[in-house]
Amino acid sequence: MNNKKPLIIGIAGGSGSGKTFFLNSFLHHFKHDEVTLLSQDDYYIPAGEMTQEENKLYNFDLPSTIDEEQFLIDIKKLIKGDVVYKKEYNFNNPLAVVKILEINPAPIIIVEGLFILHFKEIADLLDLRIFIEADEKVALQRRIKRDGMERGYPEEDVRYKWENHVVPAYQDFLLPYRDACHKIVVNNNDTPDDIIKITEEISLELKQRYFN
Repeated sequence: MNNKKPLIIGIAGGSGSGKTFFLNSFLHHFKHDEVTLLSQDDYYIPAGEMTQEENKLYNFDLPSTIDEEQFLIDIKKLIKGDVVYKKEYNFNNPLAVVKILEINPAPIIIVEGLFILHFKEIADLLDLRIFIEADEKVALQRRIKRDGMERGYPEEDVRYKWENHVVPAYQDFLLPYRDACHKIVVNNNDTPDDIIKITEEISLELKQRYFN
């Protein structure tokens, strides 16, 4: 590294934008000790166990559902070089085994999530902002597939949340910051090679700039 302060990369994208695949591809280009990841999803304020109907109506897509203060504290800890221990969030699944995550400091810290640009104190820490986007129809189909397969949600519930929670949150808390991002990645095609190529280009650029 040229300097001691880690490089902080913010990766933001709406639901169904393909952010997870982008992140995994991006991380793959670095050695284990070169990069660490802090995810907004692990900072949900616990909502308690819910029935299917309660889960459908509960709006997870609001900044107030996130423990912004703890999220910021943990980012600052990593910047200082401290290890962060965090309970993994299980999306109110009572059957899930709660894992304790050990997040180690690294020269590159990736902060990802829907509201990272909306939370001003967190946004101010980001050296590089990457915005992942997809057409709404593409994103909705990805969401239906994921929530059906991984979480067992009926399509009707997924569509309800999409129209009433997901799209309004995207328009209010993420889209306004799009044009202030350093890189915008359009991810409509589900073509892994395209995303791998983009992440490789960005990672090479970063390595040349920040690693000797």
